[in-house]
Amino acid sequence: QVQLVESGGGLVQPGGSLTLSCAASGRIFGFNVMGWYRQAPGKERELVATITGRGSTNYADSVKGRFTISRDNKNTLYLQMNSLKPEDTAVYYCNADRLITNLGTYLEVWGQGTLVTVSS
Repeated sequence: QVQLVESGGGLVQPGGSLTLSCAASGRIFGFNVMGWYRQAPGKERELVATITGRGSTNYADSVKGRFTISRDNKNTLYLQMNSLKPEDTAVYYCNADRLITNLGTYLEVWGQGTLVTVSS
């Protein structure tokens, strides 16, 4: 069973930066879409950014110009977050749709989440 493991969360001051990573437990051969979602306390989970298997990206309006999604050629998805605001505070989750790995093919996989807190 493939797993997605997020890391890189933590406490940062407003205006600061963080880079989140999402590592798959196997080697990624392909996928439909991978993305980052977040869920703030008392709110529903929302889309932050996605990247297709062909490299097309999409961002929520609230993070455009501040966040960048990318991936390497092996098994890791990234989210570079700059100019962080208190309203970016949330648990950030990694997601993969139609993930093809050396461990098998999966319709949808979620990570366990990593907490980002933006506060002075």
